[in-house]
Amino acid sequence: MNINDNGFDLDLLSYTSIVSSSFLTQLKETKVFNLKLTSVKNIIAPVLLGLSCQLSAAIIEVTDIAGRQVNIDPDKIKHIVLGEGRLTYTLALLDKKNPLGRVVGWKDDLIKYDPDAYRKYLAAFPEIKNIENLGSPFGGDFSLEKIIDLDTNLFILNLGNLLKAQESGLLTKLDKAGIKVVFVDFRQRPTQNTVPSLLMLGKVLGREKEANTFIDYYVAQMRAVRSVVINKKLADRPLVFIEKAAGFNPDKCCSTFGAANLGRLVDEAGGINWGSRKFPGFSSKVNPEAIFNDDPDFIIGTGANWAEAKPNTAAVLFGYEATQELAQERLQALANRKGWTELKSVKEKNFYSIYHQFYNSPYHFIALQVFAKWFYPEDFSELDVDANFKELHDKFLPIDVSGVFWQKLK
Repeated sequence: MNINDNGFDLDLLSYTSIVSSSFLTQLKETKVFNLKLTSVKNIIAPVLLGLSCQLSAAIIEVTDIAGRQVNIDPDKIKHIVLGEGRLTYTLALLDKKNPLGRVVGWKDDLIKYDPDAYRKYLAAFPEIKNIENLGSPFGGDFSLEKIIDLDTNLFILNLGNLLKAQESGLLTKLDKAGIKVVFVDFRQRPTQNTVPSLLMLGKVLGREKEANTFIDYYVAQMRAVRSVVINKKLADRPLVFIEKAAGFNPDKCCSTFGAANLGRLVDEAGGINWGSRKFPGFSSKVNPEAIFNDDPDFIIGTGANWAEAKPNTAAVLFGYEATQELAQERLQALANRKGWTELKSVKEKNFYSIYHQFYNSPYHFIALQVFAKWFYPEDFSELDVDANFKELHDKFLPIDVSGVFWQKLK
């Protein structure tokens, strides 16, 4: 410290620019209240110190899900770009009144691959039609200049794009432009990374209270399943095959998840995920013959309203505008594919489909509960997933629940 003759910390005074030299002169000359300068120092210095601490405390350091330390001033996060539009699912939990109010740009995947949800948010917040479609951050049409022109403060990316962001030089370019970047993960390791992702975003966006409130709810919903299935013996657990994006390409089959994402949720729900036992990694293509040979107890496909982006898709079009009739019709068509009617899961009506977008959102606890009820209907007879899904919307989201999000073959 640089202390002058009167006991003031001159470095502190200079740093905060609060006390001017003329003010110091007045302090020396005044006899108001008969205060000595040392007394004044004892009163003002702690105040100045507190102010300087507040100034430095505006900058926080967070560790994102990629393990990167990022220094951010939450008060300066005014313009956000989303590496994926489907990060809307998460932002809505943190700011129910205006989830996309700070978003100035995004990739158009929400519009293309979950148009039902996009239209729900568009109806509630018409201004989101003005959000710039920036394309893929790693595509040839992506413009860093546009990001800068939007006065972007924060770029949010999914962990699955870390390698691309590094190899493409995107992180270096954004850093040079002074744009902060954080990585989140609700897709690769949902049960591991959802809570830290929400905690980090809560700090960065100044929404810690909202993040903590939802986390408490999320943990309780996850435990409602784990507390029951944890004692299930391996021999009693059903073999489950997840068909990723079933019918998306009508003439192609199949793809599945490994011990990650929905595959992980199968295991957490008390099943045995087929893909976890076959290959390492996130997902893999599968020869249908391998499925026919193992004849799993349950088959669960994923679907969403991909018809607008891919009109010839045979997927089950789940979402806020889906109907039970069309969902059942499309699920029946998947079950009737060549060779599939001979499978045990089809014959015993343990053939299902579920909303694909649960795989990339904090709402995946709903998928976990649906799986658990399918695998163990007696154990979870009192678990009302429909009521929980409605409660999720009523408590945390700015849109109401409607449509169809899972289906059982009848």
